[in-house]
Amino acid sequence: MKARMTIDRDYRIGDINRRLYGSFIEHLGRAVYGGIYEPGHPDADGRGFRRDVLGLVRELGVPVVRYPGGNFVCSFDWEDSVGPVEARPARLDLAWRSLEPNLFGLNEFMAWAKEAGTEAMMALNLGTRGIDAARNLLEYCNYPGGTYWSDLRRSHGVSEPYGIKLWCIGNEMDGPWQVGQKTAEEYGRLAYETAKAMRLFDPSLELVACGSSFAAMPTFPDWEATVLGHCYEQVDYVSLHSYYQNTADDLGEYLADSVGMGEFIDSVASACDFVKARKRSRKTMMLSFDEWNVWFHTNADDRHVDPWRVGPPLLEDAYTFEDALVVGCLIIALLKRADRVKIACLAQLVNVIAPIMTARGGQAWRQTIFYPFLHASRYGRGTALDLRVDAPTYESKRFGPVPYVDAVATVDEGAGEMAVFAVNRSLTERAEVELRLGGYESWAFAERIELAGFDPKAANTAERPLAVFPRSSPEGASVEGGMLRTSLPPLSWSVIRLAAPRR
Repeated sequence: MKARMTIDRDYRIGDINRRLYGSFIEHLGRAVYGGIYEPGHPDADGRGFRRDVLGLVRELGVPVVRYPGGNFVCSFDWEDSVGPVEARPARLDLAWRSLEPNLFGLNEFMAWAKEAGTEAMMALNLGTRGIDAARNLLEYCNYPGGTYWSDLRRSHGVSEPYGIKLWCIGNEMDGPWQVGQKTAEEYGRLAYETAKAMRLFDPSLELVACGSSFAAMPTFPDWEATVLGHCYEQVDYVSLHSYYQNTADDLGEYLADSVGMGEFIDSVASACDFVKARKRSRKTMMLSFDEWNVWFHTNADDRHVDPWRVGPPLLEDAYTFEDALVVGCLIIALLKRADRVKIACLAQLVNVIAPIMTARGGQAWRQTIFYPFLHASRYGRGTALDLRVDAPTYESKRFGPVPYVDAVATVDEGAGEMAVFAVNRSLTERAEVELRLGGYESWAFAERIELAGFDPKAANTAERPLAVFPRSSPEGASVEGGMLRTSLPPLSWSVIRLAAPRR
């Protein structure tokens, strides 16, 4: 199989916001208790933060983490999570039918985020609460002192304000599973008034309004049009959520899911642009894809977990090699739309549908999906290029013709680095690739990273943490006469790195 690709220096999609490689920590399952926080663990620090987990989070280079939910936030009273730990109340979490002891709360998370080197993306409860709780939380977090809520924070041992800039105004508010579900009209008005109050405190805040919970919702995309009809000028982003699964065990269809992700993003952008035109606004709404991942392996088991426990094992999907390929395809879809998608959060970060897994009292390890996310976070910087791909296709039941080879390129001209991220979806055929480097003819091949050659169902486990692992080589591609030539194995994720000529 042959595939031709073309890069041109002038064909640019847009600048890549580092927040595209964000993640998510929710009070769900063992994400917090037994995940990032486990007092008494041999590798925990004095605050109970697992240092082995922190090391893996830093390795991923996650620039922003959404917290504390998710569904959890829509019946969460933030005041329960601050102050002396021994005085905090335990509450029933209706979203996940668990017991929340509030041993790890707002100030613990902000201390953990500082250790992880990441920015907080704080979510607000617009399910059971509203404007007052939001403005009080904002004052607690961001005002220096001399007021009730800021002085309360100072009494809790945090003298300096956090200065949190990025806020989610609710979560999945059209979902019937949500505590405090709302109609588009109800939520649109509440989002407007909440955003207005927050901007009276600080006009520079970045605010995310809730889009439809996912593309198959009966409310989509009318929800976006109605909600933004109320709050378009008060918010900066609208959210997208989507999860992907191989429940039919059809690998070709599963690998085509990124086509659906791209269509979803394009539809939301169109809904935003419709509101922009209707309002005759000069502002272009950006997108926050703040929940995305593969999620299906434990759906049946999760229905039988005993309720009202602290940190029960929920959504602990053990990811396979084929899941890693799908995550690679999804990352390519996000990068192809870097002009509109400025925030994205892999949901979630630890234990719960996550790239990092832990054993209570034991080790932490990298799941298969850790690697494509790591590669994109580390090398997918600068500007996304409109890489044109001409490759054979196969027929998808849902999406029609799907190219066997999917790819995107990124370039950081200041650093003199380029990366081509490519997936070969073919189960059996190697792809011989020719890539024309328009405007980058003098750049040289530097490194090839490849995740290939594994059984599609192979997974990393505590016993075999490196069963699926990428290989790096200074060989495997060549550049001559402005043409890069390489070969992509069947069922593979590849990163081809190039470097500018030395001056």
